[in-house]
Amino acid sequence: MNTARPPLTWNMVGRDLADLAVTTRWPAAVTPDLAWGGATGHGARVCILDSGVEPGHPRVGPVQASYIVQEHPDRGCEVIPAEPGDLSGHGTACASVVRSVAPDCEIHSIRVLGHGLAGSGEALLAGLRWAVAHGFDVINMSISTTRRKFVDTLRALTDDAYFHKSVLVASAHNLPVESFPWRFSSVVSVGSHGTGDPGQFFYNPSPPVEFFAHGVNVEVAWPGGGTRRCTGNSFATPHIAGYCALILSKNPELTAFQVKNLLYLTAANVRGTS
Repeated sequence: MNTARPPLTWNMVGRDLADLAVTTRWPAAVTPDLAWGGATGHGARVCILDSGVEPGHPRVGPVQASYIVQEHPDRGCEVIPAEPGDLSGHGTACASVVRSVAPDCEIHSIRVLGHGLAGSGEALLAGLRWAVAHGFDVINMSISTTRRKFVDTLRALTDDAYFHKSVLVASAHNLPVESFPWRFSSVVSVGSHGTGDPGQFFYNPSPPVEFFAHGVNVEVAWPGGGTRRCTGNSFATPHIAGYCALILSKNPELTAFQVKNLLYLTAANVRGTS
């Protein structure tokens, strides 16, 4: 029997919180303190798959390693070490949000975007494939592609990440369009809310986007040592990536499935319901 899909939801700005009512019969309250209390991100390796990250920025701190996807017309893409830096600011902004949540995590950068956030699907796939193969604990993807020719390969890579304990946190598109990989169930998909509370996140009972995090008027790092106020799902996503780093810092044995469940149980609209 065919059932209608729910309408596509990509953020919760302007929606009534009552729309997110969730009922759970979990036998005991799972609190943030239980899930990550006392953790700082120490020991968790977070990969920022983006436009690069400026090291030493006061809101970013050290960047453990920087790589770039180099495209060759005759032999595809390869990931090579690169001088640290950011070509557009987007990756530095995302890294600063992760750092604000998990101050002692390791940050690694893979540059797949250039000036103006331009980049190819082939570079995105190569960067993600390399990140999964190198077993990062958390991979932040505040980027997506609308091109369906990459869907099957992307789906296989996100499944590999899921089954090999890499938590892939992916941003929903800022417009009501289909893009990937956030539409896949193996990733932790994120849209934005505008409550103004940077420490608050919600579970979405009407997927495909699963969580809403602070993504409106977010103060982020910007290349050159400065800051900006930015809005978008891109900046909500690293909040969730930071919480994943905290969870894995405290509980390094957990799988991606278990981390996603802890996020669900500690979401503001799930915790304390019955």
